[in-house]
Amino acid sequence: MTQPLNERDLGDALARLEGWRHDESSLLKEFRFHSFVEAFAFLTKVALLAERQDHHPEIHNVYGRVALRLRTHDADDAVSERDVALAEAIEAL
Repeated sequence: MTQPLNERDLGDALARLEGWRHDESSLLKEFRFHSFVEAFAFLTKVALLAERQDHHPEIHNVYGRVALRLRTHDADDAVSERDVALAEAIEAL
């Protein structure tokens, strides 16, 4: 089983991840784009990252808005290092 991050490690991760927040045992961020096509292109890149890491976010998309929720199911639905790694990869896009 994957271990959830402790409070200190979670705080350190959030300090590095601009715009991400912690809520209800998840990392969350909303991205805004000028069009649905731009949002979908971003989602395609996120999907490829997620597949390579075998760690998949919850995604909500409305027109040019994309909301991502990252949490690890086998860490009791809490934030783990896998979520931080995916968030960092998404930020590198």
